[in-house]
Amino acid sequence: MKLGIVTDSTCDIPKYLVDQYELEVVPSILIIDGKEYADGIGISREEFYKRFPSLHASRQPTTAAPSIGDFSTRYESLLTRGCDHILSLHAAGALTSILNIARQAASNFPNRVTCVDSTSLSLGLGFQVLAAAEAAELGLQAALDAIKSAQKRLHVSAALDTMEYLKRSGRVPATIAMLGSLLSLKPLIELTNGQVKAIGAVRTTTQANERMLKFLLEGGELEKLAILHTGAEPRAKEFLNELMQRASQSVPRDILMVNVTTVIGTHVGPNGLGFAAVRK
Repeated sequence: MKLGIVTDSTCDIPKYLVDQYELEVVPSILIIDGKEYADGIGISREEFYKRFPSLHASRQPTTAAPSIGDFSTRYESLLTRGCDHILSLHAAGALTSILNIARQAASNFPNRVTCVDSTSLSLGLGFQVLAAAEAAELGLQAALDAIKSAQKRLHVSAALDTMEYLKRSGRVPATIAMLGSLLSLKPLIELTNGQVKAIGAVRTTTQANERMLKFLLEGGELEKLAILHTGAEPRAKEFLNELMQRASQSVPRDILMVNVTTVIGTHVGPNGLGFAAVRK
C-alpha cells in the first residue's frame, strides 16, 4: 500500500523534513487588518513577531482554518498520483476546527482517507506526523500505531510572557487568565489531550526557564526534542545551551529549534518559550 500523508501548517515541521518525507502541508490562514495570509506566505514569522506587540488590541491578528476545498485538492492530488490511501493528521480538534474540516473533505473520498486527531499542536503534532511518515512503508495500521506510541510519550509545555493572548483566544478560563494579568506573572502551561492547562506561574523569565528545564530533566531520556519559541530566539538558544550543559547524555543528537507558526503565536503571544518532547 502506498500511503500519502497530509497535515496542516500548525505542525511546524521544518521544510527539509516536509520535503524528505513528501508530506502535504495545508496552510491555515492568518488575518491582519482584514488581509488574509496563507500561513508562511506573504509575511515571515520574524516579521510577524516583530510587528505583533505594536498592534492595538482592537487590531489583533486572528486566524482561520483552511477550507474543505483546500483539503479536497490535496487528497485528490495524492490519489491521482498513485496513493492507495491517505492519512490526514491534524491539530487538536478541541482547539481548532481544522480536523473537522478535514473530515468533511474526506467524506468525498469514501474509504480512501483516514483522519486522526493529534490532540496537540506545533511539534507535538509534528513529531506524530514524522513518526507516521517513518512507518508509512509498512502501511496504514503501522502508521497509526506509530502515532499512538508517540502520542503516549509526548510532552508539550510552554512558558508564556503573559496570559493576555490566551485569554483573548478563549483557550483558558478567564479567571485564570485574569489572575496572571493582575499579578504580572509569567504563566506556565502544558498541552494535554487537546486541552491547555495552567501548571504554574513565576515572576521572572529566568525562573520560567528554570522551571521548563526542570520539566525536561525530570522526565527521563528523550527520543525527540524541539525547542519552541515565539520570536524569542536568543532566549531559546540560551535555554538549549543550559540544557546541553546539564543533560547532554539524555537528549537526542538532532534537536529542532522552531520559531512557532504565526497561527499559533497569535493565540499565545510573543516572547514565549516552550518545548515538544517525545520520551524514549
